[in-house]
Amino acid sequence: MISVLMRSHNDMLYIRRTVEALLEQETDMPVEIISCDDRSTDGTAEYLAGIPQLRRIAPPEGRYVPGKTLNHMVRQARGEYIVFNNGDAIPLHKDYLKNLTAPLKEKSVNCVFGNQIARPEAFAVVRKDYERAFGDGSVSCKWHQFFSLVSSGFRKEELTENPFDETFQYSEDSQWVNRRSVKIVYVPSAVVEHSHNYTLPEVEKRFFNEGVADRQMGKSSPGLLRTWKSIAAETLRDWIYLVKSGSVKEFFYAPRYRYTQKMSYFRGTKS
Repeated sequence: MISVLMRSHNDMLYIRRTVEALLEQETDMPVEIISCDDRSTDGTAEYLAGIPQLRRIAPPEGRYVPGKTLNHMVRQARGEYIVFNNGDAIPLHKDYLKNLTAPLKEKSVNCVFGNQIARPEAFAVVRKDYERAFGDGSVSCKWHQFFSLVSSGFRKEELTENPFDETFQYSEDSQWVNRRSVKIVYVPSAVVEHSHNYTLPEVEKRFFNEGVADRQMGKSSPGLLRTWKSIAAETLRDWIYLVKSGSVKEFFYAPRYRYTQKMSYFRGTKS
């Protein structure tokens, strides 16, 4: 059995399409969908309550901690295979679950993650980042232990023996794959639609906290000089992409976005 664990919080814009796509999956084994909504206030919880095919469970008591919620959901799962699929990550094909879980039949594989494509309304700089991180995998395969929990799979025994760290508020997926040697398989044929058009203050908060999490993991700070070089290099890549894709209206936005992203991360590693 495949247990699909779906976290959600105020995802009403996308949750209906996500649930419908998950219910339409064509697999060679039974599927259960476990929904854990984190106290949504936008109608998400009410929508989920009206779908009888879902097994709804209450979130853990207290403030939201990713690892705590993930471990709580894993304990409720009945399947041999665990798939995490965010409430706002919309599967685009009926063989999504089948393709995503296929590599897990090989015991040497510890975890898998799927392909994410940016939404049609995504900022061009966001779309560029998703194409580099996912796509055919030719770029991110060079990055150390790149992984995303948004659309991912594990064997249940793997997560039972190696649960998520419940002290991390951000980057719980990165912490899981980096604390020991694991074999990660990227599955480009398992595709979901997923992206966020964060405001600059939201970008600042996210990447500052990712820097904090990396410091917590014992990773070294990139340093101020390297941070500035990274801002320049990424902005240049952005400008090339914007010209090629005809999105030059973001020409002046790109350096602001990169400065906020990279400098916030740097500050997080120094906090």
